[in-house]
Amino acid sequence: MQIDRELNARGLNCPLPLMKAKKALTEMQSGQVLRVVATDSGSMPDFLAFAQQAGHQMLEQQNVGKEYIHVIRCR
Repeated sequence: MQIDRELNARGLNCPLPLMKAKKALTEMQSGQVLRVVATDSGSMPDFLAFAQQAGHQMLEQQNVGKEYIHVIRCR
């Protein structure tokens, strides 16, 4: 999968990872892919709900150790 932009949200607590992702997605073109790496466990349900509400496509979510990875295709 081609990642067009990566966002490091490690060490940030809710709602900062989501706010940074929203800003990044507004700067991206339709169809581009954003990968966010966060350490906040609450980001898993937050990012899924955000993607659904905003019309973005959640391509992947995974937990790797203490990191939570979200891959979103911009609408």
